[in-house]
Amino acid sequence: MTFTEQIPVARHAPALSYGEGDLHAAANAGIRAPSMHNSQPWRFRLRDGAIEILADPDRQLAVADPAGWATRIACGAATYNARLALAARGRPAEVHLRPTPEVVARLTPSRERPPTYAEAALHAVIPRRHSNRSPFRSEPVPAELRMRLVEAARSEYAWLDLLVGMVALTGFAEIAGSADRVLRRDNDYQSELTGWTHLDDSADGVPVRAGGPLPEPQDLLPQRDFGDRRRAPGRDYEPEPLVGILGTPTDRAIDQITAGQALQKLLLTATDAGLAASMISQPIEVPAARDQLRRSLNRTGFPQMALRIGYGMPGHPAPRRAVADVLTP
Repeated sequence: MTFTEQIPVARHAPALSYGEGDLHAAANAGIRAPSMHNSQPWRFRLRDGAIEILADPDRQLAVADPAGWATRIACGAATYNARLALAARGRPAEVHLRPTPEVVARLTPSRERPPTYAEAALHAVIPRRHSNRSPFRSEPVPAELRMRLVEAARSEYAWLDLLVGMVALTGFAEIAGSADRVLRRDNDYQSELTGWTHLDDSADGVPVRAGGPLPEPQDLLPQRDFGDRRRAPGRDYEPEPLVGILGTPTDRAIDQITAGQALQKLLLTATDAGLAASMISQPIEVPAARDQLRRSLNRTGFPQMALRIGYGMPGHPAPRRAVADVLTP
């Protein structure tokens, strides 16, 4: 059964269509999705009464994302935000993933209805969600919230494995650290990363103030270098972080879009619960590390993203381009 087939379609319903107001609401929410290096590789358009999310090839990272995996994850996350915005307007969407090679997702109007409590709650925290790359407090995430995160991924046809115990956590850290070292030795990769790091609040990329402090030898998990900020005394990263691995049963392009939707619902669920998160994509970016991670989980399926989750201090959101800049005829 495909993703589209799992969404009920009203029979004999009158023809419905989205308008310019719906497009702007969907795009305004969509641009708040996460993307690697905050490259924002998406575009939105209104076509035949439907809202379409397209990948922007000019913003696909040439070195870090040559096959388009990260772009599809980002566009999937933008799709989920757009869905929430339309639901919040009382105009929920039916979702068709990859209806054409050009289109990541096509949102067509379903029967109008008020938003559910869950839709309204997640839509409300879209502006507050951002990657928090600073150290978290050592306070553990309660079991109830962990189950909410697992369910958020499951409800979007993905799975989330939360690593339990230092054996599993240390094993992941070794895989992630090895992948990070591979990427640090790649001069082209590092040059591209530097190009997306900004001292000011440019409309894209990662401002230095939104990056974490420089890595230190005692850190368990790898961190990207967005600038040269050193941490304050006593601000070490948590010794036993909560790490989650998000994955899908198969690894087609449509699965990566699905993973992006699940990722965004998971991140918004975490934000709504007062949690912070940052993504650790290095072990997904390096094929050998990804395969090692997949085997270490002892489950079928393919890892699509790793996350660090916990209680953080207020962070600094990365800026976004204006809605007008992401609309296309």
